[in-house]
Amino acid sequence: MSTAVLNARTVRTAVASVTLMAAALTLAACNNDDADGVKRSGSAESSAAASTGSDSQSGDEQDAPAGGGVQETGGKNGGAAGGSGSKTTTCDPGKVSMTASKVSRPVNHMLLKATNNSGTTCSLVDWPSLRFDDAQAATPVAEDTKPQALVTLAPGKSGYAGILTSSADGSGASGTKATKLGVFLKGSDAATSVALPGGSVSIDDSAQVTFWQSDSTNAIDW
Repeated sequence: MSTAVLNARTVRTAVASVTLMAAALTLAACNNDDADGVKRSGSAESSAAASTGSDSQSGDEQDAPAGGGVQETGGKNGGAAGGSGSKTTTCDPGKVSMTASKVSRPVNHMLLKATNNSGTTCSLVDWPSLRFDDAQAATPVAEDTKPQALVTLAPGKSGYAGILTSSADGSGASGTKATKLGVFLKGSDAATSVALPGGSVSIDDSAQVTFWQSDSTNAIDW
């Protein structure tokens, strides 16, 4: 074989190798572009998702305090309403003033009146505990006079209790004339001194007192 033929073949082989290498490089570059493109696309989607997730989370975090604030405000408002405006306490000597008056009918009866002089609503619980002339025992209560509802006094309003001082037919025993009356309200250890009508009243062992009533008629008509 001649040297010319060998040189020609060598040149063709070299050209073919260069061509194949160029093609391979081109294909690799394309693949890298596609790969980069996929990566870039994936990165963009991930960024978008991350951004969306961040926005959603931020929205949730913003909503949560708002909801919590409403509940807290509601609680505070409820507490304020229940704690001050609508809260009812027991009437005590510092809130009410009391007077005793004699009634014409029924005979041997007095009417005890308690007026709320405070700026808040209070309740008269059960019945007034009466002590005539510092007696050792309180005047018994007439059990059948218990009202259906607790007597609650708004500022300036009054509650009433009827007092039977002695039996009308004179059947009561241990009669005496009392000149002083101390009234205890339930829940308080302090007595309120109440002036007796005319300065004195005759009492015996039939004396009784009613439960507190919201109406004066119910207090003496029993």
